[in-house]
Formats: sequence, C-alpha cells, structure tokens
Amino acid sequence: MTHYHFIGIGGAGLSPIARVLLERGHRVSGSDLVMSPMAKELSEMGVKVSIGHDAANVTGADMIIRSSAIPDSNVEVAAGMNAHVPVVKRSDFLQFLTAEKDVIAVAGTHGKTTTTAMIASCLTDTGLDPSFVIGGTSKNLGTNAHAGQGNYFVIEADEYDRMFLGLTPKLLVVTNIEHDHPDCFPTREEYFQAFIDLSARIESDGNLLVCADHPGSQQLMEAVKSQLNILTYGTREDSDFRIENISHKPGSGVSFAFIFDGSSYQVNVPIPGNHNAFNAAATIAVSQQIGIPIEKAIDSLGRFAGTSRRFDIQGEAAGITVIDDYAHHPSEIRATLSAARCRYPDRKIWVVWQPHTYSRTRQLFNEFTQSFADADIVVVTEIYASREKKQDYSSREVTSQMNHPDARQIADLDDVSAYLNSHLQTGDVLLVLSAGDADRISRDVLNYFRRMEGTQNDR
Repeated sequence: MTHYHFIGIGGAGLSPIARVLLERGHRVSGSDLVMSPMAKELSEMGVKVSIGHDAANVTGADMIIRSSAIPDSNVEVAAGMNAHVPVVKRSDFLQFLTAEKDVIAVAGTHGKTTTTAMIASCLTDTGLDPSFVIGGTSKNLGTNAHAGQGNYFVIEADEYDRMFLGLTPKLLVVTNIEHDHPDCFPTREEYFQAFIDLSARIESDGNLLVCADHPGSQQLMEAVKSQLNILTYGTREDSDFRIENISHKPGSGVSFAFIFDGSSYQVNVPIPGNHNAFNAAATIAVSQQIGIPIEKAIDSLGRFAGTSRRFDIQGEAAGITVIDDYAHHPSEIRATLSAARCRYPDRKIWVVWQPHTYSRTRQLFNEFTQSFADADIVVVTEIYASREKKQDYSSREVTSQMNHPDARQIADLDDVSAYLNSHLQTGDVLLVLSAGDADRISRDVLNYFRRMEGTQNDR
C-alpha cells in the first residue's frame, strides 16, 4: 500500500485521481484551502483532508501530487522535496494511473466532461466496469471517478498546463479546438500544437476520432492524417459516423438520426442542445469501435442525466427555474444559451455570467460581447481571478461593449442575488454561468423564493 498525498485535493483535476487510488486500496491524504464538495466526499470516504497547507501534512507520504496552481514555494512541496519524496504534477502521474489499461481519452476545448461521462456511463451500463476520471460528477454514476476491474480507462484529457501529454490513448476523441487558456497558451498556435503533440501519443494500433464539423478539429485531422488512423463524426456527408435531423422538444432534450454503415438509428438524449447531439454521436462511435452494439449505446444515452454544473437544473421555486452551468468560453456560452432557448422557447431567460480569469476575458473580449443573443437579460459579475493575481481590469469593460439590449454589471455576488430576488418573476428561467464561485447565487435565489413560497402558504 502506497501513501499518496495531494496538494489541492478538492479540485476537479486531483479529486478523481485520489478517489481511484483510494478504491485501489492505497492510503490517500490531501490538503486544500477550503473544504470543497469533492474534498468533503473524499473525507467521508476516509481520506485525511487538511484545510490549509502545512509541512506536517506530508509526513509519511511516499509520493506527492500537486495541482498546477501550487507553486514551488508551497510549504508542502518544499517539505516533500527536502524529505526526498517525489513531488509530481498530474501529467507526470497519469501514465502510472492508466497503466495496463486501454485508454479512451476525450480532449477538446468544449464538451470533454459531458462526453467523458456519456462514454463512462455507456461502458458501465453494458457491464464493462471501466475505470474513469471525469471533470465533474456524473449524475448517472453518482461520482467523478472509479477504479474499475475492466480493461478500459475512460478519462477527460485536460489540456491546461499540457496535462493530457501524460496519456497514451488507445482511442483519442477530439471534440473541437478553439484557443483557450491564454495564461498557459499565449497564442492559438501554441494551443493547437498541444493537440498535435497529444495525437502523436496515440498507440500505434489506436485511432483518432474527431468531429468533422469543427474547423479546429478539421485542421488537426489535416495535420496528422499521414501518421494516424482517423475516424470522423458529424453532419458532413463524408463523416464515418453521421448525424442527421437534429430536433428539439420544448421541456426535453435533443433527438437526431445516427447513420452508420448504411443504417439509420434514432437517438434521444434527455439533455438539451445541439452540442449534446455531437457529444452523444461521439459516444456511439466510441462504443462501436470497442464492440458495444449501437443499440445498447443508444439505450444508455436515452437515460443519460448529465453531469454537475453542465446545464444542471438546481430546482424550481415560485415558478422560477434555476440552472447552473460551467460555461466560461464564448462558444460554451452560446451553446448553453441555445440549449436553454430550445428547452424553454417561451420563457424569459436571465443569465448571470461570472467571467473567469483576466487573461481569458481580455483575449476573447470581442467574442464575449457577441455571445449572449439568446438571453433576455444579462447580469455580469466581477471577474473571477482563479489562479491569476488581481488586476486593475474590470468586467465593466466587456459589459459596456456587449451587443445586447439589456446587459448590466453588478460586481458583488451578494448584490446580484439581491437584484435577482427583487426582479425575477414566475415563469422566468435563471441560468448562472460560472467556473468560479458564482454558483452560490443559484442557492441564494432558490432559498429566497422557497422561503417566499413558504410564507405565502402559511397565510
């Protein structure tokens, strides 16, 4: 039994790895600045989670795994190095984590978490018991990670800090490629090169599966086609796995026809949005490649309930529906709002957007100003700095240039909640877009209107 210590154990990157190791019978400990929901779950499973960083936390550890946000100057990093304990990043550890498994990796700027969860659910539903690591909690599987007994390891391939270059996939899915994480990839060329480098790591007898509709994925396909066996999915006529007749039903999800080898299959996915038709098609294509009958994959997708913070319906109170979503890139925002408009075509849609990092807000400024057309009312909070230092730059800059008739900046999260509580009306839909801490607004608003309902019922 090996003792692994995680610095930043409560994050979406490290918490699932900690869970896999715990299920494999290893001793796991960790530290973080706050007790996040994921850290709390690990603590309840028996992991010693320390709040705050202290050299004593690493005592007895055989290996230390740290988040990208943890600097060399961190006291636990220093303590480990002084004790000659290996201190590694996620990318350095992934090869060990996935060893002796056939790796199905899902990469791309958008859609990674949902597609990874779909594939993991499909393999689980068909009895293959895969190991998996997902960047959010699957509602079907009830967790973000599992150490399975089967041959497959399904993993969300995170490009940040080039983490995914620690993987050697048997099958690599690339959903799309758009410039992101400018703090790590200052240029689009550097970002794109990381995906080329990942593709070069595919096993010699493995496959690359790309979305034929997306320009970035098409460019990747052209760049590596002489070295790899490539399969495609999408609406293009020449796609190996084709999507046709995407349709939406108000109050429901998305439907489409999946065309393969001359046969057509009807697919119904309970979660909304065109993008989820593409995510589902990728899942069916992966399933077909590993021998799962297409009908069984479609049956699994028909029960797919989504993942946390991806069009995550938090509840309804006083006739107001509240939804959380992780969208923090212009394309993700447009896709999420389009899904909301498909599901709720006749309702007023309010959006609270918390910009994530100064570098992304600056780099994609023009795209952000054009991303909210499907919202009726937009409220923008102050920028969530995340791993960046606070800067003299405000979300007022982007809000003032938005091409939208009803957009305003309310910097403070408590003030946003108060504004919503006094302005939302029965029938409205509130969508909170945040990769930071603005999801607390969802809870505040729901609790407020539930109290209002209770007061009215008591009269």
